[in-house]
Amino acid sequence: MSGGRQEGTGPFPAGFVFGTATAAYQIEGAAREDGRGPSIWDTFSHTAGKVANGDTGDVADDHYHRLQEDLDLLAELNVDAYRFSVSWSRVLPSGTGAVNPAGLDFYDRVVDGLLERGISPVATLYHWDLPQALEDRGGWPERRTALAFAEFADVMGRRLGDRVQMWTTLNEPWCSAHLGYGSGVHAPGRQDPLAALRAAHHLNLGHGLAIDALRAVVKQDAEMSVTLNLHALKGSGASGAEAVRKIDAIGNRIWTGPMLDGAYPADLLEDTKEISDWSFVEDGDLSQIHRPIDVLGINYYSTRLVRMWEPGSGERAASGNPLLAGNPWPACEDVEFLPQPGPATAMGWVIDPDGLGDLVRGVARAHPDLPLMITENGAAFDDVVEEGRVQDVDRIDYLRRHLAVTLDLVEEGIDLRGYFLWSLLDNFEWAFGYEKRFGIVHVDYSTLERTKKDSALWYAELARTRRL
Repeated sequence: MSGGRQEGTGPFPAGFVFGTATAAYQIEGAAREDGRGPSIWDTFSHTAGKVANGDTGDVADDHYHRLQEDLDLLAELNVDAYRFSVSWSRVLPSGTGAVNPAGLDFYDRVVDGLLERGISPVATLYHWDLPQALEDRGGWPERRTALAFAEFADVMGRRLGDRVQMWTTLNEPWCSAHLGYGSGVHAPGRQDPLAALRAAHHLNLGHGLAIDALRAVVKQDAEMSVTLNLHALKGSGASGAEAVRKIDAIGNRIWTGPMLDGAYPADLLEDTKEISDWSFVEDGDLSQIHRPIDVLGINYYSTRLVRMWEPGSGERAASGNPLLAGNPWPACEDVEFLPQPGPATAMGWVIDPDGLGDLVRGVARAHPDLPLMITENGAAFDDVVEEGRVQDVDRIDYLRRHLAVTLDLVEEGIDLRGYFLWSLLDNFEWAFGYEKRFGIVHVDYSTLERTKKDSALWYAELARTRRL
């Protein structure tokens, strides 16, 4: 596979943002400290059999107590920006109502510490950790959760809105809806295709409501964004195009349709009519969701190869992942996900830099006036510390090849404004616990000692010189 330039030149243009990213539950720890309430991931990870090795985010990387050390690490990476998420239940322990001052104080320290080091904060409001109190009242399948999310956005905007330049409403709502309520592999662990569709709509609605809530209270030039893990799809054989259409509808256009175009796609509604008549979409919802944004964030890791399943052709893998108990693709039980040849990461995801280029070009064609950012890209490998060093050559190769494609896209004239590497630190990788390491900084989970991997040194040099 080609990946654009193998030894790219550059430089990246002035103003192109190099960053890295994390998420609250994956790194913060301090799960029961300073007034934080439980989230659905606290409940899920403490439920037997849900997370590898019984791992939880109770301590994680202990970022809550090691904030200054981690901010210093960021400064040593020469990054322009840092994308972090806010723990909703640390700020609003019950999801709504009483605000926890200690929670707001922590995110003050995050933002102020970044600005003191010349790093721009990118605040993500929701990275999957719904307060358990809201799940107890029905969670994302219920409209009230979208209204509660707007309240949360208002609280955060009032506190940090004078200093945060870019706000992201949701991170990967496909995972929240379809892995959380469809397949059950993510919190809250429900397996109900109707609940997944209802959750998708109320996540969309929450996004639109949060945009309005933020714009009302933050500084005038602040930028609004959302981050989607748009699925890079390839079809196989004569039925490949239909399989791509179906997965694109439930995986991609279920978000981009209402958010960017103001309507759910007609084929999505037709595909899912046996599950729902979508009567939970109320008058005015679509215009509320369709709020202008300044940047669309795209998360990319790999591609998916699909075709329509034919009875008698062998075992169907409708979920696309043998670890998933339920199906995260409502009304797509007749789609088969096929293995792809070539090298893969420790997650089993095929390494395909060209897929990133194809995905971004497709979005740019569909929405030519919308600025884009790659808000996550990275890889898990089986890293080993030897004599105080992690020589993660496979990760460096992965990053170099994907950044070469990124540079190609910029030079083609696509308005691609930045690249955020996932992730700063090894961390709690959701249902995989601590088995998978995405970080460019190694974390020894017995001591919590941080060690910069060779990839961190490589990325720091890239951010400094702006040349591959």
